[in-house]
Amino acid sequence: MTRRIDLNCDLGEHPARIADGSDFALLRLVTSANIASGGHAGDEPTMREIVREAHALGVRIGAHPGYPDRANFGRVELRLPMARLKSELAAQIARLVGIAREEGAVIAHVKPHGALYHAAMTDRDIARALAEVAADVDPSLILIGLAGAPALEVWRSMKCPVAAEAFADRRYEADGSLRARTQPDALITDPDEAAAQALMIVRDGAALSRDGTHVRLAADSMCIHSDTPGSLRIASSVRARLESAGIAIRAMDALP
Repeated sequence: MTRRIDLNCDLGEHPARIADGSDFALLRLVTSANIASGGHAGDEPTMREIVREAHALGVRIGAHPGYPDRANFGRVELRLPMARLKSELAAQIARLVGIAREEGAVIAHVKPHGALYHAAMTDRDIARALAEVAADVDPSLILIGLAGAPALEVWRSMKCPVAAEAFADRRYEADGSLRARTQPDALITDPDEAAAQALMIVRDGAALSRDGTHVRLAADSMCIHSDTPGSLRIASSVRARLESAGIAIRAMDALP
């Protein structure tokens, strides 16, 4: 059976990357776009531009909500009351849904950003809150989360569509968590190394952790961050390596 994987990228986070065409170039290499929805980054013009281009290219569109903390790019955990958190998530997702509708597009998935992503992966209450908000918008929305994280168990128990995610441009710890961005070696910026890790994950169901041990990973989607240095070269290398190995690149809702 031909192996398949979705390639996703977080987009619309930096207006300069839209202005110079970098985000649009990435859209031509991935199959799913997680669009910054106004929390950590993004506004109506940036959301609309990415939605419009993604829709034209047939790239699946998803909301990328984060903590409302632009000063820290959503990468610092905020201890928000649950009602406030759900209100923020609902507002961000609804904003993107409305823009997509105006552009004749639909939202297919939700992937939280940064510190909210990591909090949701291990805090079952936050994971449940995210799922409840998404289900209120559309029960068919796919929830994207870190392969092996407790959040995926929560979402599956709630009968939510789920996609397990791995990362081409991040290093793993032995427990399957991502190397903290506060560490200088957290990112993989060499395109060949990122491509090798992506292929190993898809083909072998594993990645090498920072200490050299094997981390078992069963992934439906592979992420490349648009703000990783050299992201365009990384995405191109990852896609080429996977396709040369006979792996089909397909959007999540085309996966079996």
